[in-house]
Amino acid sequence: MKFTIEVDCSPEEARRVMGLPDLSPLHERYLAKMQEAVENGTIGPEIVGQMLKSWAPMGDAGMDFWRKLFSSGGKPGS
Repeated sequence: MKFTIEVDCSPEEARRVMGLPDLSPLHERYLAKMQEAVENGTIGPEIVGQMLKSWAPMGDAGMDFWRKLFSSGGKPGS
């Protein structure tokens, strides 16, 4: 037997249902600081790449996993 449940809600609605905090103001502030740093030349593409690699589990292998996942559209069996 197989059940399929489809939930149609926005990310904000899902966050509220799960009781997660609203970090939108913090996110907007962080993005503004990052944009400012890029415009001032403080951060370049190579630094952003290194930062993303450090956030991914297992370094380059983790980045390859996410790259393949996004390029396949998250379709099973891809």
